[in-house]
Amino acid sequence: MIKIEDLSVAFGDTEVVKHVSLELPQGEILGVVGESGSGKSVTALTLMGLCAASARITTGRILFDDVVLQEAGRTCDRNLYRQYQGSRMSMVFQEPMTSLNPTQRVGRQVEEVLRLHGSLTREEMRERVLNTFEAVGLHDTEKVYASYPHQLSGGMRQRVMIAMAVILHPRLIVADEPTTALDVTIQNQIIALLGEISQKQKNAMLFITHDLNLARRLCHRIAVMKNGMVVEYGRTEDIFGNPKEEYTKKLIEAVPSRMHRRRPVANVTKKEDRGRLDGAAPVLQVRDLSVYYQEGNNSLFSRKKKQCVVSGADFEVYRGESLGLVGESGCGKTSLSKAILGMNRDIQGKIIHAAPRPQMVFQDPYSSLNPTKTIGWLLQEPLRAACVRDQALDMTKADMEAAAHDMLHRVGMGDDYFHRKPSQLSGGQRQRVSIAQALITKPGFIIADEPVSALDVTIQAQILELLRGLQEELHLSCLFISHDINVVYQMCDRIMVMKSGRIIEIGETEALFTSPREAYTRLLLCESA
Repeated sequence: MIKIEDLSVAFGDTEVVKHVSLELPQGEILGVVGESGSGKSVTALTLMGLCAASARITTGRILFDDVVLQEAGRTCDRNLYRQYQGSRMSMVFQEPMTSLNPTQRVGRQVEEVLRLHGSLTREEMRERVLNTFEAVGLHDTEKVYASYPHQLSGGMRQRVMIAMAVILHPRLIVADEPTTALDVTIQNQIIALLGEISQKQKNAMLFITHDLNLARRLCHRIAVMKNGMVVEYGRTEDIFGNPKEEYTKKLIEAVPSRMHRRRPVANVTKKEDRGRLDGAAPVLQVRDLSVYYQEGNNSLFSRKKKQCVVSGADFEVYRGESLGLVGESGCGKTSLSKAILGMNRDIQGKIIHAAPRPQMVFQDPYSSLNPTKTIGWLLQEPLRAACVRDQALDMTKADMEAAAHDMLHRVGMGDDYFHRKPSQLSGGQRQRVSIAQALITKPGFIIADEPVSALDVTIQAQILELLRGLQEELHLSCLFISHDINVVYQMCDRIMVMKSGRIIEIGETEALFTSPREAYTRLLLCESA
């Protein structure tokens, strides 16, 4: 059904996709894996007719049922693509917050697909949207329908994007990191849903991911990309069972697992190392904390109702410790972290900090990085702010630039990124900048909210190793939030499990994995195995 023949795509004089050839028959799921910046997303966007105007096809062509959609030497025919986009081919984007209109309720945004490509009544459209929301694992569908994007968690926004893509059952679905922000239980639901849709409707699917475990479970064939080229291409079982290329072997080996847990470098697994027995104060104490949000409009005369999103949280974090926080999307993980750092002051209970300059690595790097500034400017901004707040911290402009370059290198990026803007980076590269921005002031405590969710496995391993190294060097404490149980297993000394706004279980990592007390914890461990 889909043929990509000898495709090369260039931005200016830089060729980012080089002689890529792929075939995708009806009913098949083709996985495309590789590191950030390898050309996966550009290939998909070119197929969908969504590449930037500055992009040009230098060789090859793209066909849909033998109809040439694009080819070298010809500008993209927008009128032709309008006949395909939405109804015959749709896309799930990597970052839902930048793909959803922040001024419109999400139900109306999903309905727009039906308005453009169908003749249903308003009631029929609403009913179909609600049913699709339920099918992709969204609960309380009426409330989700009436919500704005910022009122939903990252995982819920991603599911809305998936609902928008599948609602018309198009013949081709391009899924660009569709489960990046989802917890393991919903991730499994979405993977099962996409597989079921492909099987029942005989859809073809191009599944782009850095999660090799997902690609192995879902895809019939795998294409491995590196530096814009397909370096290995074949049946899934052949790629994983007998990879031919060293690069493919490197990707597979970098996948986090529970087989070989590395002991935390700070060796804080013992109680005495965390200061519990010698009376040392924790760097963070949270006591009987409840967190609230206001519901309703912001009118001066309206009575706004409070909604409790976190209830009775009680824990501490010790010097040099990594405390993991896991739970489904929407359970209150991010709301808790924002309250701890003072970004939401509508709280009851106590939060006591004993560490300098606490920082946060945000889940969605694109919305947390100023799009008008260069990467170098963004990395120096925390240093400028710290110098204003802390008179003892005295840095010259040259010192700040040197620190920014050093931090770029430490997160695996070269000096050439210093003068680029966020829009010129891949999703994984933006996440690395977000991590560098949080670490550049050498904070005593950080909250890492899904810090490696957008990264490919090799860079993910580098970032996790970087965090471990910084913990050893700076005795850095970390509240590590993730939906990837295997990453938490690798990183954390203790783990907290959260459900419906409450912390239901806290324990040492090994003990929690081997003998979980709660049924919900056992479910999370089983789903991620």
